[in-house]
Amino acid sequence: MGAIQVKDVPDEVREILVAEAKRSGQSLQAYVLAVLEREARFARNREVVEQTPLPGANLSMDEIVAAVRAARGDESPGGEGESGAA
Repeated sequence: MGAIQVKDVPDEVREILVAEAKRSGQSLQAYVLAVLEREARFARNREVVEQTPLPGANLSMDEIVAAVRAARGDESPGGEGESGAA
């Protein structure tokens, strides 16, 4: 495993991190490592999402509106298809 050293951490930031570590029952080392691991997962997830085409990403606005109306059971162009009876 590698090591990371962070210099010039403002006192206020360090104090907040120490308090959060204590609150969660962890050492500062364990708490900061967990924060770094979470950020690494977010970065990896973002990368996957950016590389994965979303279904329907190439639809026009008209196609999207038509699909929403069809899903609602309202296929009239003016959105007046529901009778209002409940």
